[in-house]
Order: sequence, then structure tokens, then C-alpha cells
Amino acid sequence: MRSVNDNAVVGFNIPAEVGMPLAEVCTPALIVDLDAFEQNVATLRQRLQAAGVRLRAHAKTHKSIDIARYQIDHGGACGICCQKVAEAEVMVAGGIEDVLVSNQVTDPVKIDRLARLARNARILVCVDDADNIDVLAAAASKHAINFECLVEIDCGAGRCGVEPGAAALSLAQKIAASDSLQFAGLQAYQGAAQHIRQFAERRQALEAAIAQTRVSVELLSNAGLECDIVAGAGTGSYYFEAASGIYNEMQCGSYIFMDADYQRVLDESGAGISEFCNSLFIWSSIMSTARAQHAVCDAGLKVISADSGLPVVYGYEDIEYVSISDEHGVLADPKQQLHLNQKLKLIPGHCDPTCNLHDWYVGIRDDRVECLWPVSARGLAF
Repeated sequence: MRSVNDNAVVGFNIPAEVGMPLAEVCTPALIVDLDAFEQNVATLRQRLQAAGVRLRAHAKTHKSIDIARYQIDHGGACGICCQKVAEAEVMVAGGIEDVLVSNQVTDPVKIDRLARLARNARILVCVDDADNIDVLAAAASKHAINFECLVEIDCGAGRCGVEPGAAALSLAQKIAASDSLQFAGLQAYQGAAQHIRQFAERRQALEAAIAQTRVSVELLSNAGLECDIVAGAGTGSYYFEAASGIYNEMQCGSYIFMDADYQRVLDESGAGISEFCNSLFIWSSIMSTARAQHAVCDAGLKVISADSGLPVVYGYEDIEYVSISDEHGVLADPKQQLHLNQKLKLIPGHCDPTCNLHDWYVGIRDDRVECLWPVSARGLAF
């Protein structure tokens, strides 16, 4: 494992030192169980290799150069996804050479930045608007680079993307006709399906998305436009897309960490998804036990996201995190097991926004700090 290196952030707020026992790590801190993390990376690599599809790991989950490099070097990823130009800039500066901005970039200033970035790396971008194609083409021509573009289709998420079929063909033809753009394929991500709890309902949503994507791929092929990339999929659905015979590039992100909300997504047997395990935790301390059958920890909204529900207390079935405020978390402790300064692992409800609240990952193995990774693109949302 790599530790603090040349891309490390210089400054304060470093919660640990390499070699330190876990018990001495300052709280609240973002910790990674390295054994579980490595197992998750290896599991997805094996599954996708067996299916004969590529992984383009989503860096919006971790926003870390170190983790992106690990996913490429050890996880079989062909490159990474970013959601923002600023994220892509950080990743390219850190040595990542193949980046898809799996989002629309429409601001001319941001497009110009993206074009400059394409001088040093392979840059791909998603489009769902004909006028946007003109601006991308002009910027690519100005900087003497070539943008690879994926046409995004709305295959059920109800967010970005044109209708599958004829609308996608029209945009693809415009891209292919440009001297400074290259049509690379389709972006077909059914994001709304990732957290559908019941397996049968999730499968139904993905079957519909796959059917719409298939129609679009075939229409494009009949028009002489082959899709080098048919991209999408996430941690909650990749097995459907990987087996489809249509998708060839998976964009999973949360699989490396998992979170409490993903634990509620059921597999075909009716159990929670079990192929990946929790590797990401908030390390927290008990700071008050003044109320009977309750305790207060030091992990609140400033260090843990609650958009997908409250965190889960790891290792204690009878202790529940029941309310959250800026700096505090209230735990129901009916057996009064907790005491002052006791430290706990909390599983965040949603890993992505939780990671964006921290400067550092503290990598733990055998209850000792093995490495520190900066959250390299923390807060970069432009």
C-alpha cells in the first residue's frame, strides 16, 4: 500500500501517523479497513474479467488519486470516471491518463479547461445537447485536441440524457461529422435503480434500461456508427449490465467501501448484498453518557452524511444511532454498555458525500495505521 506521497496535502488536520495503533487515531476520522478494501477491489475485478467487460471505476466515490491508482494497478480498471472538470484536473495531475467525465460539461469556460486537460490525457465527455456539441468542437479545434464524446441516453433515471433511439442517433451523427470530435459510444446509466431494495424490482428496471440501450446501439450500428463504449452500471446493478451482451464498460464506485444504504439492497436470495463488505468507517469517540440509556459521540453532520439515513454502529446490534446534529450523534444504548472516550466504528449511510467531508483516509490493517491517503479532490464541485 502507498502512504503519504508527492500529492499529499500540506497542512493541518491530519488525524494519525503511520504506525500508530488504531486506538490512538484522533476522532472523528475517516478510516479504511485495508483488508476489506483490497478484497472488494479483487472481487469486482474477478467478476468483470469473467464477464468479459471493462471497469472504468468511478472516482466520485473516493476523490482520491491514491485509490484511483490502486483501482487501475490492482483492480483492472481501464481508467476512471469523474463527475466534475475539477475532479478530472486533479486526477490527471496525479498521473491518471484515461478519464471520462460522465456528465455534461456545458459552460464554455469549463469546456476550455477540459480541452487544455486533453493535451495530457485521454479525455472523454458525455453530451445530450446539439448546441453543446458545437461548443465542444470549437474548443477542441482551438486547442488542437480531440474530444471523445459519449451520447447520454435516459434509460430510466429521469435525469440527464436524450430519449433512446432516434434522438441519440441524431447527436451521434453530428459528433461523427465534426473534424475535432470523435463519437465513442453511449452513456446509459440507470442511476435510480442502484438502490431499489427488492431484487426482482431492480432486475425489472435494469432489463428495461438494457432493452432501451440495445435498441439505440442497433440503430447506430445500422447507420454505420459503432459504439466502442457502451457504459453505465453501478455497484447495485453491474451484474445485469455485465451479462447483457450490450454494455462493455462498468462504472462502479461504491463497491470499494459500501455503506449502510447499500446493506439494505437485497440479492436474489433476499439477503443483503454480500459480495462486497464494509471497508469505510467513521472512527468516533463517546463524549457524554449523562443521559441514562443514551450516549453521545463526536461524529455529526460535519463528518458524516445523513442524506441516505443515519449511520449504523458497527459491531453492536443493540446500540442505535438515533439523531444527528452538527457536531454530535446521539446513540440509544439500552444496556448502558458505552463509556466516556470509548471509540466506535460507524458505517455511513452514504459513502460518497461522507468522503467529501474529510481531508484524509486513514488506512488500517491489524488495528494499526498503515497509510494515509489525501482526499485529493475534496470539495471540488466545479
